[in-house]
Amino acid sequence: MPNRLAQATSPYLLQHAENPVDWWPWEADAFEEARRRNVPVLLSVGYSACHWCHVMAHESFEDEITAAYMNEHFVNVKVDREERPDVDAVYMEAVQAATGQGGWPMTVFLTADAEPFYFGTYFPPRSRQGLPSFRQVLEGVAAAWTDRREEVAEVASRIVHDLSERTLTQGGEGLPGEPELAQALLGLTREYDEKHGGFGGAPKFPPSMTIEFLLRHHTRTGADGALQMAADTCEAMARGGIYDQLGGGFARYAVDREWVVPHFEKMLYDNALLCRVYAHLWRSTGSGLARRVALETADFMVRELRTAEGGFASALDADSEDANGKHVEGAYYVWTPAQLREVLGEEDAVFAAELFAVTDEGTFEEGSSVLQLPRTDAAEPADAEDGARAADVRARLLAARELRARPGRDDKVVAAWNGLAIAALAETGAYFDRPDLIERATEAADLLVRLHMGPVARLGRTSKDGRAGEHAGVLEDYGDVAEGFLALAAVTGEGAWLEFAGFLTDIVLQHFTGEGGQLYDTADDAEQLIRRPQDPTDSATPAGWTAAAGALLSYAAYTGSEPHRTAAEGALGVVKALGPRAPRFTGWGLAVAEALLDGPREVAVAGPVGGVLHRTALLGRAPGAVVAAGETAGTEFPLLADRPMVDGVPTAYVCRHFVCDAPTTDPEVLADALGGSGS
Repeated sequence: MPNRLAQATSPYLLQHAENPVDWWPWEADAFEEARRRNVPVLLSVGYSACHWCHVMAHESFEDEITAAYMNEHFVNVKVDREERPDVDAVYMEAVQAATGQGGWPMTVFLTADAEPFYFGTYFPPRSRQGLPSFRQVLEGVAAAWTDRREEVAEVASRIVHDLSERTLTQGGEGLPGEPELAQALLGLTREYDEKHGGFGGAPKFPPSMTIEFLLRHHTRTGADGALQMAADTCEAMARGGIYDQLGGGFARYAVDREWVVPHFEKMLYDNALLCRVYAHLWRSTGSGLARRVALETADFMVRELRTAEGGFASALDADSEDANGKHVEGAYYVWTPAQLREVLGEEDAVFAAELFAVTDEGTFEEGSSVLQLPRTDAAEPADAEDGARAADVRARLLAARELRARPGRDDKVVAAWNGLAIAALAETGAYFDRPDLIERATEAADLLVRLHMGPVARLGRTSKDGRAGEHAGVLEDYGDVAEGFLALAAVTGEGAWLEFAGFLTDIVLQHFTGEGGQLYDTADDAEQLIRRPQDPTDSATPAGWTAAAGALLSYAAYTGSEPHRTAAEGALGVVKALGPRAPRFTGWGLAVAEALLDGPREVAVAGPVGGVLHRTALLGRAPGAVVAAGETAGTEFPLLADRPMVDGVPTAYVCRHFVCDAPTTDPEVLADALGGSGS
């Protein structure tokens, strides 16, 4: 019999709708029930592509005996962290403070006032490697609740007090300048893995936001080391197992420092960010590899994540059924030499094994290999015959893989991540003459306006199957969707997207900004949790704080709005404090700071959208430059006002703070003014 999750829009919650656990969604009635029954709340947080979430669900939540104990002693609340990032953030902060680590599934025990008192992540069904069993944890918490209630209340109260002390009351002292950005670069250099690319050791995550900072810093300062770190990291990832060598797109992270074995789930946000980064790397260097990866990643998103409504789904699972019908991680993606021979025949299988580093021993489990593209003569064929052969082998393997059981897809449309995808697809389509990608970006933007934005431009966090979810958008939704709309405005010349971005950034000013310039992750009229979440550091996506700062800065550059510029500067104060100390976790803030130091430049193209001057402007590398194009000086883009064509010829104006250089009709002059064309 289905539990209370049966009506959810979250695929993750729906996965638990048939559990014998009497799950509640996160709602006030659940806590009232805990108060009425005088029992604690067991909060379980995860997401649909999370491998260990599935493992714990199968081991414990599907077990009748475990479920009966949970139902008797707790009110059990299940939360999709992607649908409620505010709930996840507040309790994850408590978990990390108490245990020194975090992760999903997250398991937290709360009082009926939602105050946490005991924490963990994954618990196995039987104790192992120092971890207690889940049943031991349940029994221990139930006993503490019954026998030591005052101690539990004291612990909960102290934790909530400690969390409240962490609130940032201001954006910081002053703006980040040249010294802070140079120090951030030095810090990244120290943590850079010169042998394998990327930063730090294993597990290794794709550092999208950091690479964006490095590319912008190189353009503004000419620092060759910054460009080298960005280019080498991108090449290492693109040749590694973290990149899908057959179908395009990136996995969540590599379990090793060499990028060989991924954690196989594919997330929309990673692929949107990386698609844009590789397109920007091509713009800076002309790299053929960067161009290929940007386009393949864009095509992956459209082919495998696009929903029937025109938005983009959140993720593909890591797990799928293998040939024996067993659900295992990576089954869809890995190959053995025998499987290559079965598809390709003996001769081509030998070629493919060398091309993709498939060995008898394997690089993954049970003798299977994750496909890589090591740097060899075979990996970069010099002649057309070998290039054609590699393409043929790829196509045949991809066709064979299509016959395997596919990983599950989380069809939930998340506003923020769709904003990132809109920006990536719009720019990639413009750079590489792929109008179809611009169309897909526009359709996703239309969906967000139609389904996620209410009559007063308040954003809903999610939708599924054309039905809007009930949860309010958080700061990252406003920042990332505005970023996507601004990129779409630049590419299409349609001022409506600038107007929509203005609606969203106005909400940021009204409901997310504090008196000291600080930003909050939830609106001032959102549900009140034990604290108002607030985090200026990047995680897998840009921090909402700095994503909003970037959108505010760009909108101000388009319109000359002083309130938006002032708010952006107020928010960026935190980058002055954090950037030099933790550059790996402030990448997007550092990238926005680069735009601030450069102006950012405002480019008005009086001429046809898609014309030579417009394309040249879009390919300019000046950090965070905004571009407005149109043949008539209408009211949609303030940048175009009073900036006519010269002698009837398309004309470009490059400005800073609305003070402009001499207009030019020469694409080469414009390219030089914006840092080159990347071609």
